[in-house]
Amino acid sequence: MGKVKETMSIGTLSKQTGIGIETIRFYERLGLVVPIGRKSSGYRIFDDGSLKALGFIKHAKELGFSLNEIQELLSLKADKKSKCQNVQVKAATQLESVNEKIKNLERIKTTLTTLIQQCKQRKTNSECPILDALEYEEKL
Repeated sequence: MGKVKETMSIGTLSKQTGIGIETIRFYERLGLVVPIGRKSSGYRIFDDGSLKALGFIKHAKELGFSLNEIQELLSLKADKKSKCQNVQVKAATQLESVNEKIKNLERIKTTLTTLIQQCKQRKTNSECPILDALEYEEKL
């Protein structure tokens, strides 16, 4: 006798994952999540596989992967012949992107800190270094 799959509605799936219903529908349109069927009422039916896929998507997004990259990762996960090295390359590329973003944020932090210190030295809004920097589109 086969094991009966436990099914759930999109609302239950949403509650269990913390992902909004509209987002789940969007992921479904992209093919990232596939319902196992529909009830006679037309409501989608999902199973544990959908729950796992949404958990995967959520964690991958937290690591900064785009939906296209997540789709590729899910394809690699589904392909039993894929190699961990392929995933490693994608993760390394993502790490490079994160490091670049950190550099940019550090540069912005330094610029804002400098501008705030310059502003504290002045008592009026005329010749405000922050406003001047924004007005003249200085590189941050």
